[in-house]
Amino acid sequence: MSFKKFIALAALLSCGAPFAFADTLQLKDASAVTGKILAEKTDGYVVDLGYTVLVIPRTAVTSVTRASTTGTAVTTAPAATGQFYSATTKSSAPRDVSSLVKQIGEAVVQVKTPGGLGSGFFINDDGYLITNFHVIEGETEISVEVYQQKNGQLDRETYKQVKIIAINKFHDLALLHIEDKDAPKFKPVTLGNSDALNVGDGVFAIGSPLGLERTVTQGILSTKTRQLEGELYLQTSTQINPGNSGGPLFNLAGEVVGVTNMKITFGEGLGFAIPIELVKSFLDHRDAFAYSTDNPNNPFRYLEPPSRTKAKPVENK
Repeated sequence: MSFKKFIALAALLSCGAPFAFADTLQLKDASAVTGKILAEKTDGYVVDLGYTVLVIPRTAVTSVTRASTTGTAVTTAPAATGQFYSATTKSSAPRDVSSLVKQIGEAVVQVKTPGGLGSGFFINDDGYLITNFHVIEGETEISVEVYQQKNGQLDRETYKQVKIIAINKFHDLALLHIEDKDAPKFKPVTLGNSDALNVGDGVFAIGSPLGLERTVTQGILSTKTRQLEGELYLQTSTQINPGNSGGPLFNLAGEVVGVTNMKITFGEGLGFAIPIELVKSFLDHRDAFAYSTDNPNNPFRYLEPPSRTKAKPVENK
């Protein structure tokens, strides 16, 4: 039985659950689960339905309504999906791009290799950052240029002890970590919800097109489901050029909704970004995409097949 069918069945049967004060979890597919929340974990909710206990992934939940003994229900949005990165399911109120750039600009970096350069952004203050796989593909020497506000000015600092943590070649994503001993705490971004975007919504990008660091471009979301080479991308009129690869595409609340990674070269205003939901999945399962120095161009490591059992010869006695 599929997860969606199981959730739907659980929601239907839970209508008769014998809870005087039941909690309700609203799901992304417009269904709901009613029962008693036994535990809230970083990756999901444990819910007692009266006849069984169900674990619901946090990424499937849009809001939680908790009933109290006073009869007053309190509805909240799920908290961030863990401490490794900050995320939200409901966007904040839109703001002007100028103020947002001042607030989040420090989180955007330039990723350099001997073969070229791209962009990236911090997902936490410990120096973990996202960029495109093609930016660092086949490279062993990587540096990250960070721009931090000091005394009202932006100071440029280059970090050269950069480790590849995980890579997903098929979704063009890479997770890096700055390991310089003197590295400070960095300013991270908040990951938004690309599913909540509407065509025509305003978006903007910060990156290093053609090496011009901290360039800001603005546009709209042209379509949410552009299919290219078997993958779905966000299409945007925001100008994307070589060097923007791996940089963030923001909504007007300053949340990252995509990772810019390509454009159509013979047209203008035809840029594309990887939806942030794919990035969250990559981060949540980063151990499965752990980088292997034994196979630097492949994001997967395969175990050796089991050897065939050899029959022992029968000794004549």
